[in-house]
Amino acid sequence: MASGSKVHLEASQQPQFYVKGLTAESAEKTSKLLQVNHEKHHIFFNRSGFHNHIAHHLLTIFALNASPAEIQKGYDVNVSYQRPPEPLKQSIVNDMHEPDRFKTYLGDEKYYHDFLVFFQSEFESKGWQNVVNEYLFAGDERANDMLVRLFAGFLHPIIHLGFGIEFQQPAIIAEGLAQAAVHDNWMAPLFLGCEKAAEANRGENGPKKTIVQLLEECRNDEKLSKAPHWDDGNKIRDGILKRAPEEMIKYASQYTVDEEELEEKTAEMINASVYFTAAAQHPPHQIKFDFFYMHCVNSSIFFSNFLSATNSFLTPATKRRLLEWKVWNDITMYVSRGCPQLLPEEITHYQPKKHDNSGTGGWDDIIKRVNALEDDGHASKLIRALAHGEQACEKHAEDDKKGGFQIKGKDAWLKLGHMAIDSVEAEGPNWVRSCGFDEAWEQIPLRDGEEGAGARL
Repeated sequence: MASGSKVHLEASQQPQFYVKGLTAESAEKTSKLLQVNHEKHHIFFNRSGFHNHIAHHLLTIFALNASPAEIQKGYDVNVSYQRPPEPLKQSIVNDMHEPDRFKTYLGDEKYYHDFLVFFQSEFESKGWQNVVNEYLFAGDERANDMLVRLFAGFLHPIIHLGFGIEFQQPAIIAEGLAQAAVHDNWMAPLFLGCEKAAEANRGENGPKKTIVQLLEECRNDEKLSKAPHWDDGNKIRDGILKRAPEEMIKYASQYTVDEEELEEKTAEMINASVYFTAAAQHPPHQIKFDFFYMHCVNSSIFFSNFLSATNSFLTPATKRRLLEWKVWNDITMYVSRGCPQLLPEEITHYQPKKHDNSGTGGWDDIIKRVNALEDDGHASKLIRALAHGEQACEKHAEDDKKGGFQIKGKDAWLKLGHMAIDSVEAEGPNWVRSCGFDEAWEQIPLRDGEEGAGARL
């Protein structure tokens, strides 16, 4: 049985998106390897804050019906560079039970192991659902601080927590909470500033703006769109929040969610994140997805899961708050990479590199290819999130009257799947980093038949 210290998956599980026919052998293999990762490895594989993605990767390909051999290979490819956690100090764990002392350990990766054991002990006495609500969603100073940290690190803590909740694995949830605790909270002025401004916007009459509209408005605001610089160490912290914080808050906070529209707005968030990630291309360079934008897509699947009946411990108000923060984060992320021009024709005109015997290609083939890919989890998460996006958006895209759903129809979603798998199988880096800057594309090869750097369309 799964617990705060034990990973236990079963073939009968039904995650948010999965390939039917999950096997007991793959469940056992994934559980065994995740248990080793849980006990033997830090959440960062180095001291620069680079994340251990083993849990993300193995849970994803398990859901995509990877074989035990593919799951073992996924682990083997990424285990060599992991590092052990710092030695546990029980005195620190005990100290963390005092709220005033708890906050003194936040933001320091050397306390990850201590936080992990602390949250496991909290699970034992309170239940993991109550602990998640207490430490993230209580609305007090500690919870608000932890919620900011949950969205830090390019969404890695909320991705990790999302996996734990989706697969109902308290041990992974404990890892996610501990991971959040050792991240920074410098995004607090953005989220809390947006929250304050949004309260005023809720009372305004008239039609609400879509995410896509707000992206375009951000791009057309010269001060905001020029706020991040190529040489900024962190383009949100050192660019947007130093040079145009008020402008960022002004645009992002215009997007608000009512509790009765959670499903539709979740679908819009998924659609918009996929749209700006896939359409931010730079011809004549090869198709590549931006590394930072990709995390907006990869995390989107969990927001559908938060709405499921199995997660009734999350109140509608909590789900609304989580979704608003996610959208505000995504709009900010778009700006942080230089507000690239979005080229929808790059999606609609895309020609897949490989086809199956019927000449059409399909999701089954795409999934098989990503399960076999030597990956650290990013590509497989992207494929699963795109496959889920088709399901989540279908109903709402058909009824779209405001233009908030730019990706419509099964053909478009299948092309996105091909774009993603083709891009990581192609030569050159798997991802482009900061796609709105010309410098980011210098290491990306040109498309077949193209010569010279070319001009941006």
